[in-house]
Amino acid sequence: MKMNVIIIEDEKPAARRLQRILSNYGIEVKTMLHSVNESVEWFLNNKHPDLILLDIQLSDGLSFEIFDKVKIESNIIFTTAYDEYALKAFKLNSIDYLLKPIDEDELEFAIKKYQNINNAKSSHHFDIEQIKKLLIHPIDKDYKKRFTIKVGQHLKIVEIDSVECFYSEDKATYLYTKNGNNYVLDDSLEQLEDQLDPTKYFRVNRKFIICIHSIKDIISYTNSRLQIKLNHFDDIEIIVSREKVRNFKNWLE
Repeated sequence: MKMNVIIIEDEKPAARRLQRILSNYGIEVKTMLHSVNESVEWFLNNKHPDLILLDIQLSDGLSFEIFDKVKIESNIIFTTAYDEYALKAFKLNSIDYLLKPIDEDELEFAIKKYQNINNAKSSHHFDIEQIKKLLIHPIDKDYKKRFTIKVGQHLKIVEIDSVECFYSEDKATYLYTKNGNNYVLDDSLEQLEDQLDPTKYFRVNRKFIICIHSIKDIISYTNSRLQIKLNHFDDIEIIVSREKVRNFKNWLE
């Protein structure tokens, strides 16, 4: 599908990297903009794109200032280095948000999400004022405390504090407990991310969400990645993807 895309990013190396990743999917970036003022000028004089990859913090202010001066109806994927915990609700108000450094798999997922919306010929409206509020005053969220899981003809209650990790395998999602039990869940890892306390759980790659209290060891791995050893789970090797290493280290602190 031909897609009209622009990138608004004040860090030029990051913008070029995004452009290279998109080119791998056959997506041509129409232009790259690097500031609020440059973006406002461009939008006033050009046809607006289908999709904007938009950094929140630009060199001359927050990108929200663009919307104060120009009415933009393009779909948006936010790219940001802001605290992940404050941004969980951004997915309610945009196509998606991506934490820097951008994970290629997550970018691909966000692009497919946009394509599905576009193919369905439905519009995706977002509320910039609501997003501003979320950034300044994050919503207190009541995170998941337990899971009710069907085991045969029975329902079993699993407390969140007993969970060591969540993982996906063969198109199924599993919960693994500290006493070594595996249970199949109905939710995907993407859905679980929004339900879990981000101070305790972190998605280290496409297949794993781990609990900070279950980490036994962290080992340097090839290509600037990290290998995680959990207290009990050892069925599958757990590697922190290179794009997530920096955020993972910040999460540990």
